[in-house]
Amino acid sequence: MIGRGAALLLAGLLLALAPGQAQATGYRYWSFWERDGAHWVYATQGPSTTRPSDGDVQGFRFSVSEDSSDSAQPRGAADFAAICAGTPAADGRKRVALVIDFGTRADAPSGETPPARRTACASVSPDATAAEALAAVAKPLRYDPNALLCAIAGYPRTGCGEQVAAEKKPTAAAKNDTSDGGPSVGLLTGVAVVAAVGGAAIWQARRRRRA
Repeated sequence: MIGRGAALLLAGLLLALAPGQAQATGYRYWSFWERDGAHWVYATQGPSTTRPSDGDVQGFRFSVSEDSSDSAQPRGAADFAAICAGTPAADGRKRVALVIDFGTRADAPSGETPPARRTACASVSPDATAAEALAAVAKPLRYDPNALLCAIAGYPRTGCGEQVAAEKKPTAAAKNDTSDGGPSVGLLTGVAVVAAVGGAAIWQARRRRRA
């Protein structure tokens, strides 16, 4: 029989090398973004305390992510001139362009379908916050007791920043892998090594019995 040490080594190696989907903890929520030139920047303040200036572009994206560095950005064009072309400037008002991305089906809560992405131009008072600009164009909004934004235009119907199991994103090497899903070279090599160790243990045991 194969020695106990070799058996344990084989079991450990197979567990380490066997393919599987690693899971990570994520959260389903609306993230808040600010436009800086041609790029989105994750906002350092919440929409209820951010006071955009006239001509600013701000975005909201619903998705599942582990943290701010992993959060999905609003998709599509985000040009102030294009979004606010039909909203003329007015004295005593400021215009804020908003991009509202309801995310993908993969990120949607069970039983819900995300609405189509939309843009809107909010014409609000000069001291209005981003939350007030959003409320002017995308009601109903829903907040939790801690003022966390839970829903925009009624989406999603329930839930607020809940924890979910999210598949760990594949590494660059995994994305470029062109194999057909069969055992990897590393796995086969590892099994061969352990098999050799097991064979050596059996040979040693037989020698001791013959001695």
